[in-house]
Amino acid sequence: ADPELILIGTGSEVGLCVDAAEKLDKKVRVVSMPSCEVFREQPESYKSKLLPADVPKMSVEAACTAGWGEFADAFVGIDVFGASAPGGTCLDKFGFNVDNVVSCAERCLSGEKGALSNGSQGKN
Repeated sequence: ADPELILIGTGSEVGLCVDAAEKLDKKVRVVSMPSCEVFREQPESYKSKLLPADVPKMSVEAACTAGWGEFADAFVGIDVFGASAPGGTCLDKFGFNVDNVVSCAERCLSGEKGALSNGSQGKN
């Protein structure tokens, strides 16, 4: 059966995606995409099976959201910089926590697109 939502993580974010997926009351596929370049080289049949066009997709990467439109409809990322704190503290403030990813996933499921969380909340 096809998923209702696909969360795409690139590394350590995959675990966050799994944790968020477990909290959503939907059928969620978590995809690990450590290399967009390698993914692009895969056969079209593989890419369309893994990321079906008719399923909402959201990327979760602790980096800039630019470029994710090729693979995802919505993005959780960091488009700002200038915070200084231990890594876990910064990630949490920039929205890399289960509650924020779940909230953004629900917005993605309701049709919202683009950068749903860009780290700007961490600047406050």
